[in-house]
Amino acid sequence: QVQLVESGGGLVQAGGSLRLSCGASGGTFSTYHMGWFRQAPGKEREFVAAHSWSGRLYYVDYADSVKGRFTISRDNAKNTVYLQMNSLKPEDTAVYYCAAQRTYFRNTVASNYDYWGQGTQVTVSS
Repeated sequence: QVQLVESGGGLVQAGGSLRLSCGASGGTFSTYHMGWFRQAPGKEREFVAAHSWSGRLYYVDYADSVKGRFTISRDNAKNTVYLQMNSLKPEDTAVYYCAAQRTYFRNTVASNYDYWGQGTQVTVSS
């Protein structure tokens, strides 16, 4: 069983930056495909970014709304995945969730992930 714990959320002004971290324990982190999702009040959980692998190659995917502003990365030695968020906008306000997928499959779909963190709040003021 994998446990995921997010951190790094907070309140930031529009145009600012935050870096979210997600630490994993209880599994072999390097074998998991990782993703970040977010959920704003009254809205469905939506895909933000994913970091997948195949052999020695890594692949990243981003939602169109965050391309060029957010960067996902991982450090397998630290069992951690990160989400660097720059040029934040008020519409980025949401609870951000880290998720892990044992087997790669349609990594932009939340229901395809096996493990989830508890979420961290990100609030961007205008």
